Order: sequence, then C-alpha cells, then structure tokens
Amino acid sequence: RVHMMESGGGLVQAGGSLRLSCTVAGSAFNNHAMAWFRQAPGKERERVSCFDWVGSAIDYLDSVKGRFTISRDNAKNTLYLQMNSLKPEDTAMYYCAAAWRYCFDSEREYNYWGQGTQVTVSS
Repeated sequence: RVHMMESGGGLVQAGGSLRLSCTVAGSAFNNHAMAWFRQAPGKERERVSCFDWVGSAIDYLDSVKGRFTISRDNAKNTLYLQMNSLKPEDTAMYYCAAAWRYCFDSEREYNYWGQGTQVTVSS
C-alpha cells in the first residue's frame, strides 16, 4: 500500500518562496514516476512537473519554468517542489502523485495521490 503526504504549503506574499515536500510510504518511490499537480478554484488540475522512475525531470509547466524546481531524495522517499518568485496566479491546491514508471499528461494515469497542500499567494 502506498501513502503520500504533502506538506509545506501556506500563505506567502507575491515574490516569496515556499518549498513543498511529499513523503511517500510504501514501495512506489523507486519504480514510479513522481509528479506535482495543482488545481486552482474553478480550474482543471494541471501537472506542474514530473520525475520519471529513473529520476529524469521531464518538464515544467510553461508558467513556472525558471521559478519552480522539482527534486527528490531517494534515501528519504521524499519529493520536493521549490517555488520561488511566487505569483498570485500560483494560488492553488498542490498535490503529489505517482504513476507507474513514466510521466503522463493525464491525471487518470496516476495511481496514487496525496491529500494536497494549499498554497496561497497574496498580491
């Protein structure tokens, strides 16, 4: 059984930074792709970034390129998302998710999800 838990969200002013963490309990971390998604109120959930199962960072959402950095610590079974230069439009619930081996655009391919952590950026 796989359990994923996000932390690190909060309220920050525009231009500030946050680091999200996602701890993964169970056997998924070394054979699954790990991704960050976000969902803003009234909008569809979108993939922010993803590592495939061998640890290659695949891509970033265009709107976060140069500001967000995904990383992972295999020894700690933890996925991170460093978010810098935050903007009000980054306000969303952020989720970590796992898919078998590869990164997919569709959230339907992700088998495991955390409960989410809220990020609110004030202007």
